[in-house]
Amino acid sequence: MSEATLKTQNHEIERNYIIQLLEQLTQDYCNTKQERKEIASLYSTSEEEFTLLEEIELLTVNIRGYASQIQTRGWIENQQQAIEKLQNMRFFDIPAIAQFYFASHQAYRQIKVYLQMLDYLRLLMIEYLQLNQNSQPEFV
Repeated sequence: MSEATLKTQNHEIERNYIIQLLEQLTQDYCNTKQERKEIASLYSTSEEEFTLLEEIELLTVNIRGYASQIQTRGWIENQQQAIEKLQNMRFFDIPAIAQFYFASHQAYRQIKVYLQMLDYLRLLMIEYLQLNQNSQPEFV
């Protein structure tokens, strides 16, 4: 088997894994409905620009949006910009998320697992896009 064929197969395996993870996250998000309701009532006021749930929603929309593009097309427009944006979406750099995640030790386990898997998807897509970028010929 040639190296190019192997890279193509590995690339397709990674893409399928991203798709599978995206589908699982959709289900996981639905399963967090009760916890999100509780969080909405407890964390509705905040000194931050966005509430905890709004921060989670922003991350969800951005990350799932990129994953959906990979699912439907296998690539993302403005790949380098997407890589940089994904790299800068560090969950614990967002004060509301970091405070929530570490302050409520045993509470809200489903939403915490959802955040972990969402972050994992983010990291997988960075790797996928970087490998995709490295395997494409440069146009000068």
